[in-house]
Amino acid sequence: MTTPAGSGAGLGSVSWWGLSPALDLQAESPPVDPESQAATEHKIPELDALLLGSVDGRHVLRTLSRAALWPLRRFNFYVLENNLEAVARHMLIFSLALEDPEKMGLQERSETFLELWGNALLRPSVAAFVRDQASRLSHLVPEPDRLEEQLPWLSLRPLKFRERDALEAVFRFWSGGEKGPEVFPMSRLWDSRLRHYLGSRYDARRGVADWDLRMKLHDRGAQVIHIQEFRRWRDTGVAFELRDSSAYHVPNRTLASGRLLSHRGERVAARGYWGDIATGPFVAFGIEADDQSLLRTSNGQPVKTASEITQHNVTELFREVAAWRGPRAIQEYLESPEPDAPTREPFTMHFLSLESSQTLHHKTCYKGRFQLLYVSCGMVHLLSPELGACVAPGGNLVVELARYLVDLRPKELKAFSDRVEEIARAAGFAPHTGATPSETFLRFYKLGNSTMGSGDSAVESALVPCKVPAPPLEAINPLQADLVPPLEAMSPPQADLVPPLEVMSPPQADQASPLEVMSPPQADHTSPLEATSPPQADQASPLEVMSPPQADHTSPLEAMSPPQADQASPLEVISSPQADQAPSLEAKSPPQADLVPPLEAMSPP
Repeated sequence: MTTPAGSGAGLGSVSWWGLSPALDLQAESPPVDPESQAATEHKIPELDALLLGSVDGRHVLRTLSRAALWPLRRFNFYVLENNLEAVARHMLIFSLALEDPEKMGLQERSETFLELWGNALLRPSVAAFVRDQASRLSHLVPEPDRLEEQLPWLSLRPLKFRERDALEAVFRFWSGGEKGPEVFPMSRLWDSRLRHYLGSRYDARRGVADWDLRMKLHDRGAQVIHIQEFRRWRDTGVAFELRDSSAYHVPNRTLASGRLLSHRGERVAARGYWGDIATGPFVAFGIEADDQSLLRTSNGQPVKTASEITQHNVTELFREVAAWRGPRAIQEYLESPEPDAPTREPFTMHFLSLESSQTLHHKTCYKGRFQLLYVSCGMVHLLSPELGACVAPGGNLVVELARYLVDLRPKELKAFSDRVEEIARAAGFAPHTGATPSETFLRFYKLGNSTMGSGDSAVESALVPCKVPAPPLEAINPLQADLVPPLEAMSPPQADLVPPLEVMSPPQADQASPLEVMSPPQADHTSPLEATSPPQADQASPLEVMSPPQADHTSPLEAMSPPQADQASPLEVISSPQADQAPSLEAKSPPQADLVPPLEAMSPP
């Protein structure tokens, strides 16, 4: 069976890396108001940014690395993801990026970052680093006081207790609590996912990779991606081969994601790989560079590959962040005329609850707070008037487009862009008329007189304060009705009832591929991939945003596992039930009980 063009199955249902180049969020935010700055002359100006689906922290790293070029400013990054594995990867990545240079050298840090971030298989030394850091974080997550003492740049207080418990379970799995490669057989999972994606084209996968690269990615501005590195990644999942190929054989557990499936009327846990197998991690750091000599060509061919450019850019990012956070910079921050600096770090990352996108405006500390709102292409369906109410008048909105999704045709990319503009206008934003046209991002600003509608008075009366004292650790009840203990042994479903891929790589709750938004599932032609991946709710693919699935077409897996809550594909955004309103996810969001910590990876029958 051949996967039809435009199905969007290659993106997967959870994102592990960004599909757009890293941005400097200070350059995207409004300039500091001189009058406001004069009124608060005894305090450092702050930038409050809300990031939906930023996935890998690339925008935050880029912002911190460029901070020395701007006036002194304190950063508050509020990050909302669609799954707790993405939150855990954020924590691991920034623990590595902010590691003491005396403990780990610059080159070692950059190489470790590239491998754990973008490779399906790791070297043993990198796998050992992941285990050690995961073990450390698993002990810090249940103890907020120790966490804030050792990682002052991190705040998990907005998370619910059950989410913290699930986050701890993720780190326990990464730390090797479940021994043996059979727990997460990454090579087999990758190959099975590729077979379902390509169908009858699997034997011609080298030709498919050539076509996707030369006729799609190269035409859309990613000419530096070399055919050899792209083929290697498509075949094995190894994007950055910094050593001999034989050194990469340990499964990268940070790419595992879990899901509860229904088997014979009971819920069973499954874990597998359900991320991107079409575009790759080359776009985030590998197709742009400040040093233009890296992008030069010779005889019409780039002299540097995307892997080499990525390694250079990441190394420079880490170098600049270390210089900005050095003793001299910290001393400058401490000597600033702000008597009650809450932390010694000049920035803080706050991770919000997974289902809080439509409730933030009920809290007084979030209403009209943010100067910048960033939304990824898989989270556009969450952009609503309620979320827009959290952006200050004159604040900016940046929306990622689906330019580098190889499963989307040009007409679908245009339809997604048009739908994004409609949703942004409905949320109270207007396009930036002076902004340079871009095929990768759309930029808007918040209208000063925009409101949430006639229900504002009722909402105002329901506003609650943000700061809720955290109860003592003993009050935390880790027992949740529908959470399965992460280390509990699970028996895989029977082969005659559940296809192998369903058990290996179930979809994630918060993300859907962009093409699901644009083209609804077909009733009389169901691909194997449709049978293994239910619609995602917290992240939508571009196609889900444009044309939601038809009610009378139900994929086999929908009968086994309920739809996910907060992610839609870009095509769902394009044609939602109402043209002037973002599609509502209330009907799709499963109850809290469905939030499941990652569980043992299960081998196919």
